[in-house]
Amino acid sequence: MSIVNGNEIFAAARKGHYAVGAFNINNLEWTRSILAAAQETNTPILVQTSMGAGKYMGGYELCLNLVQQTVKSMGITVPVIMHLDHGNYEAAKECIEVGYTSVMFDGHDLPFEENLEKTKEIVALAHAKNISVEAEVGSIGGEEDGIIGEGELADVEEAKKIAATGVDYLACGIGNIHGKYPANWKGLHFDRLKELAAEISTPLVLHGGSGIPKEQIQKAISLGVSKVNVNTECQLAFADATRKYIEAGKDLEGKGYDPRKLLAPGAQAITDVVKERIDWFGTPSVK
Repeated sequence: MSIVNGNEIFAAARKGHYAVGAFNINNLEWTRSILAAAQETNTPILVQTSMGAGKYMGGYELCLNLVQQTVKSMGITVPVIMHLDHGNYEAAKECIEVGYTSVMFDGHDLPFEENLEKTKEIVALAHAKNISVEAEVGSIGGEEDGIIGEGELADVEEAKKIAATGVDYLACGIGNIHGKYPANWKGLHFDRLKELAAEISTPLVLHGGSGIPKEQIQKAISLGVSKVNVNTECQLAFADATRKYIEAGKDLEGKGYDPRKLLAPGAQAITDVVKERIDWFGTPSVK
């Protein structure tokens, strides 16, 4: 299966009241683990790099080549979307040029009119190359790779204007945050989500999917969310499994220090998290 854009997949998800997961990669293990979960469940998946991950991994072209070659070497047959997560204007343009099949332009920190104009520019550039575009209105709370949001609720009228640019999916702030959720988090604002979904037919995106209770995620999906982003839970699962391996002294047994053995429990933990979230999201099998 070649890497595809997200247009048909997420339009079908919005219509069918299910979601497709978007999972961040950080290296080869992350890439293989996430793709393995998609193949084992026979479901489409979106793999994405943040700007920070792109820099860490050696650049967007290398990230794209890594995913393409891993799809080939693993014999992945399900649809895979290669996406830029929370890209600024320059990063979005670079990923369009490199050949990502989907990009997010995150202009939430710009004055609204500038966000709107730059979104239009990215849509024109991307669509000319059959690349999907995600935009954001209303900041997502918390921090991810230096992208900081206050967690404000998306304004419905602003969301309608951004959607009218022709974006293929739209991230809207509805009380969700990146990273770990604090104990005093008040939950998702479903009233605002209902307002947005009533006015916008574009597939909606729930960022900060890690840590939101299952029932809230599924309610959000029933109301129009078609893409759910997950990153922190995979990181926590990887760290926990790796810690247990070392604390059990496994790295001191034979060649347990070999990174292929040392990283294996964490890699499997990522696959397990992704498979569980695919089940939560109700993603149907590929026919």
